[in-house]
Amino acid sequence: MLENGEQKELGQKQEKESYIRAENLKKLLINLREKLIREAKEEIKKFKGGEKKQIVESVMDDADLSVIDLSEDISLKQLSAHRETLIKIDEALRKLEEGTYGLCEECGEEISVERLKIIPFATHCIECQEKKELLEKIQQSEELL
Repeated sequence: MLENGEQKELGQKQEKESYIRAENLKKLLINLREKLIREAKEEIKKFKGGEKKQIVESVMDDADLSVIDLSEDISLKQLSAHRETLIKIDEALRKLEEGTYGLCEECGEEISVERLKIIPFATHCIECQEKKELLEKIQQSEELL
């Protein structure tokens, strides 16, 4: 058994480690957010600057036009994916402020720090995420029948 002083010291140490971990994850989230915003701004600048238009003006045939259309579709899909990720990051930052960050939305257990380092905006622990993906896969296969 730990003495009261030792328990208090251990609690303070754990609290400090938890704070440092949260701050590191917050920095990771903010850096990822800033990177995505920069990339999105670059894509938007290309559209505004007429980069695609300049390419179209030099187009020779329908195949070239198809390539331009495909390129624009890919750019728009990237912007959409960035937007979805930014929403997840903002939600993770909100949860950090509330003190609920890192808790699985399904089972309420803590999401492993290793998982959060890889996917800092994860909302499910690995077990619940695997179950969720399996259910989605089953639903998709049933829809095909």
